[in-house]
Amino acid sequence: MFLTEFFGFFSLSALTMWGFLMAFFFNAFVYSLSVKRNTTLLLSSFVMMLSYTVSDYFFTWLSIKTTVLLDWAIYDLITIAILTVAFLIIKKSTPSFLYLIVGLTINSSLFLSMYIDMYIYKNQEPWFLWNIYTFSVNIIDLMMIVALITDRDFLGLHILKSKFVSLLKPKKNYKRL
Repeated sequence: MFLTEFFGFFSLSALTMWGFLMAFFFNAFVYSLSVKRNTTLLLSSFVMMLSYTVSDYFFTWLSIKTTVLLDWAIYDLITIAILTVAFLIIKKSTPSFLYLIVGLTINSSLFLSMYIDMYIYKNQEPWFLWNIYTFSVNIIDLMMIVALITDRDFLGLHILKSKFVSLLKPKKNYKRL
């Protein structure tokens, strides 16, 4: 059982890392052909590829076992910071940018939740959070890869964001006197 879990982590992390590598290569190819000259998309896919390569489970096997989840949360927060700085410098965004920020935020909060549950609260019994973590992290990684390749708002996050922002803006009531 231990070997199955051990190699399961490697295969999922390798698949995710490969997906971000392919997304970067695809965007570099499209950029080089002048089909889509979007430096923001190319930079975002490079940052994600680099982040997932550096934080890959294979490369963190020397890390203390209890800090892997915390390491991943920190890597995700650093990646969010790098993407935000790149956005502030370039001043342009792509549809995939929102997917990356939301996905990394959810992933880092799940990593921190699992770390707190397992190593601070010392919970060793699987429960609902563990199922959410296992399913969500992998699905969110896949959605970020798809967002980098398609560069489309396929879940309608931008529509939700605009509706949310419009709800936060104060309404001006112009009354005639």
